[in-house]
Amino acid sequence: MKTLVFLLSFGSLNACGINSINPPKENVMQQSTIVDLVKKNDISAVKSAFGNGANINYQDKNGRSLLLIATINKQLEMVKLLVSYKADVNLQDHQSDSAFLYAGASGQTELVKLFLKNGARFDIFNRYNGTALIPACERGHVETVKVLVSTKGFPVNHVNRLGWTALMEAVILGNGGKKYQEIVSILKENGADLSIPDKEGKIPLQHAKDLGFKEIVEILTS
Repeated sequence: MKTLVFLLSFGSLNACGINSINPPKENVMQQSTIVDLVKKNDISAVKSAFGNGANINYQDKNGRSLLLIATINKQLEMVKLLVSYKADVNLQDHQSDSAFLYAGASGQTELVKLFLKNGARFDIFNRYNGTALIPACERGHVETVKVLVSTKGFPVNHVNRLGWTALMEAVILGNGGKKYQEIVSILKENGADLSIPDKEGKIPLQHAKDLGFKEIVEILTS
């Protein structure tokens, strides 16, 4: 008798949807499929998927959003489509990458501009607790640096977990060449604090001298 009551109760709960903690298999499959569609850059199929209720902010097993996947793959039109559906440009994966942070680090200036217009936040940081600007400077992405430092409210002097600012990374991790000279000039002209030291107490000028970057030394002292 007790068994019968339990089964009846279970059936009643299930009928009310209380047992639907896990999404239906077909829904999981649909969400998984849209990742493949984005990777294949199938614009039409992705539109259709959203029309059928697919989650614009779905994340794969690594926490990568559809927008981050498209950004990594440099799929400009797909990115534009996803943004038009209000994809979250700040959603981070398990490595703390977001579409905005990744676009900055990889020098995808057009996407950086697009994300800035669609809610990019400056208080969300990468795994080094850095901004989009810091790796852009490290990797010599001049045009991306120009866009970011000229954006109102962008934290040009943010210090990451290593104790480095964007200026510090441009000096220490650059090669002293022309694009790094230009980046140092851009940073200086846009409010970079030349006196912020690293964890050892050395400022960018001291590092530039130690590395023999004469042109950068000149920029920093002029």
